Amino acid sequence: MQARKSNLPIPYMTFAILIILLVVFLVETFTGGSTNAAVLLRLGAMNNLIVASQDQFWRLFTAQFLHIGWLHLASNAVMIYYVGQYLEPIIGSWRFLLIYLLSGVGGNLLSFACGSDYSVAAGASTALFGLFGAIIAIYFKNKQIPAIFALGRQALALAIINLFLDLFMKDIDILGHIGGLAAGFFLSIAIGNANLQKYHSKIRILAGVVLILYSVWCLRQGMVITR
Repeated sequence: MQARKSNLPIPYMTFAILIILLVVFLVETFTGGSTNAAVLLRLGAMNNLIVASQDQFWRLFTAQFLHIGWLHLASNAVMIYYVGQYLEPIIGSWRFLLIYLLSGVGGNLLSFACGSDYSVAAGASTALFGLFGAIIAIYFKNKQIPAIFALGRQALALAIINLFLDLFMKDIDILGHIGGLAAGFFLSIAIGNANLQKYHSKIRILAGVVLILYSVWCLRQGMVITR
């Protein structure tokens, strides 16, 4: 993929997200450290047991803004910028933000439903995989456009490669990545985009129904605490 062309709109929402992630990371660092579990939990990291037993469902949203170590932040930030500079102009800034945030929640929902009840999880990778999913959905509908074809193939390859690598990496929340990818895919279909061909209205409604059923199932499943 070539460097971002100067005639593309500046991805203001992408930059805003990156600034927020940096500010939150600095807060982590100066309040006890970004690898300190107590700090992470105090600031909103995911822990299934706490979410289920204390009804702290807000953690499904806040965990995507926290990172465990500077390398974790840097790797996610680089990819968010890379994807955002292309995807945000395609779908529009507010759609981009909505897909980003809801994909982060969607990824954490699958971790809540099927993941360990005792681990502490955080990171923007759930939202990042949602951006991959959004591009893939756009690619399937607009692959006749050369730029979308190339971008979609890259997003599909990155998603598959990263999920494969997740299988061999310790302390990686692969469920969150899968959930974020699926959420971003269906959100992109349901919400549509600003400049390209959209899916038929019936398919968009069906995607919305899938998202609702997915959310309900994850919440019901997640409330079952395993010993």
